[in-house]
Amino acid sequence: MTLQFFGVIVVSVLLLIFSAVRILREYERGVVFLLGRFYKVKGPGFIIIIPFIQQIVRVDLRTIVMDVPTQDVISQDNVSVHVNAVVYFRVVDPQKAIIQVEHYYDATSQLAQTTLRSVLGQHELDEMLSERDQLNNDIQAILDSQTDAWGIKVANVEIKHVDLDESMIRAIAKQAEAERNRRAKVIHAEGELQASEKLLAAAEILSKQPQAIQLRYLQTLTEIAGDKSSTIVFPLPLDILDTLKKGVDKT
Repeated sequence: MTLQFFGVIVVSVLLLIFSAVRILREYERGVVFLLGRFYKVKGPGFIIIIPFIQQIVRVDLRTIVMDVPTQDVISQDNVSVHVNAVVYFRVVDPQKAIIQVEHYYDATSQLAQTTLRSVLGQHELDEMLSERDQLNNDIQAILDSQTDAWGIKVANVEIKHVDLDESMIRAIAKQAEAERNRRAKVIHAEGELQASEKLLAAAEILSKQPQAIQLRYLQTLTEIAGDKSSTIVFPLPLDILDTLKKGVDKT
């Protein structure tokens, strides 16, 4: 009977020792509560917890990649889009992450969804497509400031997809085509303007020396003769036509 009692005591002591021992990995911390009150943050490595008196909650300090579900967003120019994103965050203060908020992962996820809808709803569709980096920074700054009280650090936010309806895709394609046509017309008009300016400058230079126009005529004939064409067009100065016209009028 004494041996059995002694054996029970030994087994009980061993069980208490095993239950008191905790080993935390390098990326883990343990939030320890003493009789329900916060005691300290322990880890990593070998730690001892007093059974029935102390409780421990493990917290992972690694960066968490959270996929934000697709959100229906109405842009500022009344365009309905479907947007999803990914948020990178980690726990920097295990005490706050356990005490200040219940289930910090779910809380951060819900906050990310509402912030995504709120920020994108203040911008037009063109800004969502062309200024994505700025929108990512705005969302990240808002999330980081609001989760700071929870001991959470939001490192980065990336908008992954902005999906549109088929009708809106066709409208955007028409808009892009009209924009390209507008640019082509503007470039053509600018070319005509530059050409006219150069021709005006050339005409002013040639008008200062009448012999220069004759040299230009000869150069034009040389260029035409080199094209292996049987037809030669001889440029006739307009002042000769004016002289002939005046002579006809006098007669």
